[in-house]
Amino acid sequence: MKVIIDMYGGDNAPKAPILGAAMAAKELGVDIVAVGNEAEMRKICEENDISGFEFIDAPMVMPVCAEPTEILKEYKQSSLAVGLKALADGRGDAFVSAGSTGAIVVGATLIVKRIKGIKRAALASVIPGLDRSYMLLDLGANVECRPEMLCQFASMGSIYMNKLEGVKNPEVGLINIGAEESKGGELQKEAYQLMKSASFNFIGNIEPRDLPKGVCDVAVADGWTGNIVLKLTEGLVSAFGKKLKGVMMSRLLTKLGALTMKGALTDFKKSMDYTERGGAPLLGIAKPVIKAHGSSDPKAFMNAVRQAKAFYEQDVIGTISAAVAAQKEE
Repeated sequence: MKVIIDMYGGDNAPKAPILGAAMAAKELGVDIVAVGNEAEMRKICEENDISGFEFIDAPMVMPVCAEPTEILKEYKQSSLAVGLKALADGRGDAFVSAGSTGAIVVGATLIVKRIKGIKRAALASVIPGLDRSYMLLDLGANVECRPEMLCQFASMGSIYMNKLEGVKNPEVGLINIGAEESKGGELQKEAYQLMKSASFNFIGNIEPRDLPKGVCDVAVADGWTGNIVLKLTEGLVSAFGKKLKGVMMSRLLTKLGALTMKGALTDFKKSMDYTERGGAPLLGIAKPVIKAHGSSDPKAFMNAVRQAKAFYEQDVIGTISAAVAAQKEE
């Protein structure tokens, strides 16, 4: 398969995505379509003994601070816009970028288009928990949502966790301020009723404090709430890691304990490392689109390509399309 990569998205572009793409081509056996300043990309490839890429020249870079809708106007020749157009035109099977989240959502929606019947695309991420990982969505693509949108997010998340994570009959929870059915605003109350009668495995409201315990496989929220949950989780993980390191290095006995626990601590750190996951899928778009972390290094880009490959090969989009069609027939 072919993976199109925006080589000029992210803090470490273009070298990190080029090196990560080369790693992915070698390890995963995918073909790479590199989008960006062709002369500069070819030079970096030559300096690092990289060959085999297909190049698409895109002279512009879309700044992260630019208004997302400008991807269709001032920045339509950017590597992000050109890459998405290449995906829409069938020049590749999936797309990866570490560029502006807003621009990726807008560009994918208007250039690649949504799956027929899907009201809004949702940005998602698999978060490690105590007993199991869970998918959190929406992460911010849709600040304001309607109840039926949350229900579709839940269905797409359930399909993704089943197809890519191997979870049988994923348990879906609605993030709320309490577990009772009557809790929350009108959005949550109405979404609850829709989810209760949906075909996926809805287990009810989930309080944010229970998410790290792994109480569900898919946690659904509007983009405002989901983004806050994500960033708070990232901040707590970072703070906990620094606090733990400080405690372990505080005196001789704890330093010795740290040495005996080195393997376990390394495994824990790896389980919390975003570079192992690769990126966040944009669910609801007609072709696979992966948003890599803005500070992705080569390893993270390689794993984002791995994720894109699995997304494509497991036909997540086909399954979502079938689910939407079946719902219309009910």
